[in-house]
Amino acid sequence: MKPAPFGYHAPADVAEATALLSELGDDAKVLAGGQSLVPMMALRLARPEQVVDVNRVAGLGGVRRENGTLVVGATTRHVALERDPVVAAAVPLLARAAPYIGHFQIRNRGTLGGSLAHADAAAELPAVARALDAEFELAGPDGTRRVAAAAFFRTLFTTALEPDELLVAVRFPIWRPRSGFAVAEVARRHGDFALAGAVCGVQVDAGRISRVAIGLIGMGSVPLRAEAVERSLTGSEAAALDLDDVGAQAVAGTDPPSDVHAGTHYRAKVGAALVARALSTALKEADHG
Repeated sequence: MKPAPFGYHAPADVAEATALLSELGDDAKVLAGGQSLVPMMALRLARPEQVVDVNRVAGLGGVRRENGTLVVGATTRHVALERDPVVAAAVPLLARAAPYIGHFQIRNRGTLGGSLAHADAAAELPAVARALDAEFELAGPDGTRRVAAAAFFRTLFTTALEPDELLVAVRFPIWRPRSGFAVAEVARRHGDFALAGAVCGVQVDAGRISRVAIGLIGMGSVPLRAEAVERSLTGSEAAALDLDDVGAQAVAGTDPPSDVHAGTHYRAKVGAALVARALSTALKEADHG
């Protein structure tokens, strides 16, 4: 199918983009990588009257280190997250999650900002942002504001972005040495959306866990974080952990969706095993860091 007719706009800077969004209101959709929006438009599941293409907006791409954080521009492509040595050194979890995103054609066009603004709980980047306490920089006609990942994701496909706001950058905290990171997920085929998954970061000092982050993929309507388990693990002896028990605790209380691809019980069972697997891998890396 072909999309319904729409107006097209290609602003040159952030100010022009937010002014357009303010003027066009709810009738407008932002086009970044287009890997979610364009197929939905082609199937007429989305029928925006106006499309604001931000690919030519100056300053929205690229990565840089700043005050203990990695600042990633919203139009930075997935392939850059996967291959940029700056990303790999500063935020390894971001680099390791990127290869799981779709197929290489999608990663060549898809963007960090597009994926996060789409807010699919079965996607990898929202889980990484949630686990690492990323901070979202939003620009609107009245200036910019920052929103923590915990407050950014509201419900399925819904975020804290106002209709006249644009996601311009995401700030990821840089963990110190002796940290380990891992991604584990199950999908029907590589490149398909995950049926369940986990992302994990852990820091070990003198054999004990001093910092841990566990994000869950596809286990609810928003990317979830196993905060209660993180608190219980902090200070624990790394070598003495019962990882299967940790995995079970991490998914306890979640309500995974049930659909034609997998049921709630299956997702919970697999999700627990994936948490255990990701944490095991991350602990080994931290131990050798």
